[in-house]
Amino acid sequence: MRRAGLLVIAWTLAVSMGGVVHAQDGSALYWSVSKNGEPAGYLLGTIHSEDPRVLDFKEDFTADLNNNRFFAMEIVPDLPTLSALTQYMQYPEGETLEAKVGTDRYGVLKSLLARYKIPADWVTRMKVWAAMMTLSVPPPETGLFMDFSLSLRAAGAGLKVVGLETLEQQLSFLEDMPMEQQLALLDQAIAEQDQAVEIHTQMVNSYLEGDVLALQAQAEEQMDQLDPESRQYFMEQGIDVRNHRMLASLLPLLQQGRVFTAVGALHLPGKNGLIRLLRNEGYDLQPLPLPLIGAAPVSAQESQQ
Repeated sequence: MRRAGLLVIAWTLAVSMGGVVHAQDGSALYWSVSKNGEPAGYLLGTIHSEDPRVLDFKEDFTADLNNNRFFAMEIVPDLPTLSALTQYMQYPEGETLEAKVGTDRYGVLKSLLARYKIPADWVTRMKVWAAMMTLSVPPPETGLFMDFSLSLRAAGAGLKVVGLETLEQQLSFLEDMPMEQQLALLDQAIAEQDQAVEIHTQMVNSYLEGDVLALQAQAEEQMDQLDPESRQYFMEQGIDVRNHRMLASLLPLLQQGRVFTAVGALHLPGKNGLIRLLRNEGYDLQPLPLPLIGAAPVSAQESQQ
């Protein structure tokens, strides 16, 4: 189960890295949401990390969170979902990872995946995209990622935790990805394995600065290494389609009460980002300081608006 939970978080991190930031959307990570002068909730861009700095919330954040009816996240990591994910991540009997990637690449994969404490017999039938997403983040230490931590806080406060996407909707993006693109992304993940910790630390540092533009620049650097077809696929299917789908799930919740929405940070900006999409629906979004003790001072964050 723990393996599955880590993979779904790794996946949401990777596909959150492709939006285009527009100046009129600002670059804040935390927003108040209202409509016709009435509070409607909050929108928080998260980073899928277990770094203690992104789990250390300010005291007044509790009031922001608790004063909502719903907590909406990309996908709810409950036991049925994680159990289903475990099945999705493996090929059916008769198909193997080695047959998909070749003997030489498979040998490298077995060695690298051993760092993630994934049993060799389980790796045998692991899907290409599952192997790629596992390698896209450093080996986990605690499994308590920001998204998961927030959902536990929300559930403990009595909020109803709701997923904006189903597991099948999320996995369709990866399942439908052409195999040649999966292999290209796998090779990139293998090549960058020794840099995974450094890249992740840089992203967390930029996040704590409240700097979506810096996160975007780092994401673009990674995306630039992809071929044009893979890049377009990520942008259209991994970002735009998902954002519109999440909006469609979010709007009915907003009609029922206040919603605290927490999704990957780079789902927020851009012409198809949730900030713009919510504004198009008549909602007013105002930037707030990032509610983390280790975040940059308000003045530094305001300079990004």
